[in-house]
Amino acid sequence: MEKESNKKPRILCLHGYRESAKILKKLIFRWPESVTGKLDLIFLDAPFPAKGKSRLEGYFDPPYFEWFQFNKAAVLCAAIPGMQREGVALTKVPKIKFVILISGAKFGGPSFGVPKLAVNAFSYPISCPSLHFLGEKDYQKKDGEVLLECFVDPQVIHHPKGHAIPELDDSSAEIILGFIEKTFQNLGTRAHQYNRKPMAKF
Repeated sequence: MEKESNKKPRILCLHGYRESAKILKKLIFRWPESVTGKLDLIFLDAPFPAKGKSRLEGYFDPPYFEWFQFNKAAVLCAAIPGMQREGVALTKVPKIKFVILISGAKFGGPSFGVPKLAVNAFSYPISCPSLHFLGEKDYQKKDGEVLLECFVDPQVIHHPKGHAIPELDDSSAEIILGFIEKTFQNLGTRAHQYNRKPMAKF
């Protein structure tokens, strides 16, 4: 049986607005094997066919998909650790161990309202380890900067592109690998800590 310490970190990869698991997989696997080879990447299509034109038409073949009534997967993923902590999402699965957010944003930030279930997701800082990609030309950059303030110790990769999955240079690859290594070294001591509510002070 494979030892726990030798298992690759499993990451559920959720595609963006009117995209697909196949498209996201192609984009992520442009990253160097030194990164992708250390991860167990699971790609999932959103549950509903896209109801409108995809910005990726002409670049990637259909089909394209949408996520429920909200189509910004990175915004949803950013809120899930807090929602899980509050007991309103993913209550029957283990606690999320970390998040990697490309062009993420905050519910209740500059551009997005707050769904009812996410109303308390950011009521206090989230200590779940997080890695954020911020593009200099991303129209959602300000939202991403606001999101950083919601996490206790956010790690950041800056890139010169827009609202897209960037290719990785050597520096970015080192940051990802360092994040993964540090996160999994700390899981033994933090697994039951990062999603706890702070104790009341008297």
